[in-house]
Amino acid sequence: MAIGRGRPKRAAAERLVEQLYAEHGRSLLAYATRLTGDRAAAEDVVQEALVRAWKHADDLSGDRPGSVRGWLLTVVRNLVTDRARARASRPPEVAEGPETLAAPVQRDHAQGVVDSMTVLGALEGLSQEHRDVLVEIYYRGRSVAEAAEMLGVAPGTVKSRSYYALRALRAAMVSGGTEAVR
Repeated sequence: MAIGRGRPKRAAAERLVEQLYAEHGRSLLAYATRLTGDRAAAEDVVQEALVRAWKHADDLSGDRPGSVRGWLLTVVRNLVTDRARARASRPPEVAEGPETLAAPVQRDHAQGVVDSMTVLGALEGLSQEHRDVLVEIYYRGRSVAEAAEMLGVAPGTVKSRSYYALRALRAAMVSGGTEAVR
């Protein structure tokens, strides 16, 4: 018997919610959109406000339309405030897209430091002319013509020195300090 008595009450509550949505739905959505700045979030807020109206149907079924509208607007404002507080209390969410999932893992920079020290040590073993050419071309990013102009030598000399400097640098790094001379 208890089930049968609840159905008319539920139907009345559903009719009330339909009536509330018909009368106040647009203004609630406009208000929620203005507060949130997001139409989808505003729709969720209005839906939750109507669920709360359905739960409190007995309290809202009175003949005071102004107070019902005020109650609904207050519920919408409180829901938006609660959502903002909940977002502020947790760390921001990171969107997971294909670029996030495939992001490379940062490797330890210690190996880069060791490599730099090894190259600098090997560079010290080169002649000044070879070191100058490598610095201009690889460190400063100059073209052969620009390096030749900066060093005051012919472009062919820059090419030759860079070839032999790289060869000597490679040999120094492989053998642990032996310099190839040319």
